Amino acid sequence: MDNQTVSLSARLGELLLNRHATVTCAESCTGGGIASAITEISGSSQWFQLGLVTYANSAKQQLLGLSPDVLAAEGAVSEAVVIEMARAALALADADISVAVSGVAGPDGGTEAKPVGTVWFCWMLRDGSPVARCFRFPGDRAAVRTAAVQQALLGLIELLDN
Repeated sequence: MDNQTVSLSARLGELLLNRHATVTCAESCTGGGIASAITEISGSSQWFQLGLVTYANSAKQQLLGLSPDVLAAEGAVSEAVVIEMARAALALADADISVAVSGVAGPDGGTEAKPVGTVWFCWMLRDGSPVARCFRFPGDRAAVRTAAVQQALLGLIELLDN
């Protein structure tokens, strides 16, 4: 794991530990990268207990209870889907903050509307409103996935800092 990702994970861990808070994640295109980054930090069991990798739409429906209608209408890479993912992860983990991510890491799967590198995120505090944003990351599959993991961690840090 690269130094920047480890540094972000350590910063997130400090913030969570200081607030006696816990984090969870619901991941698609990052394939467990966010959970891996968080657990790279020694002692992370104090603030992280559960993360979900729901790569297939069927997994999003079965494990997170996502609406098949929303998936059909919006597609997995959408604001509506990541908001549902973040909300469901919070409830399942009984955590204080969550992040959800769904995107097109490539090299295949992109469309004109959602080209390779398109990644939707949602960050949510237990008693807060969802914060959803879309990014377009350059590079190959590995670069997109690394950038997505780092952005997920940055968003969690920003939400906790505010």
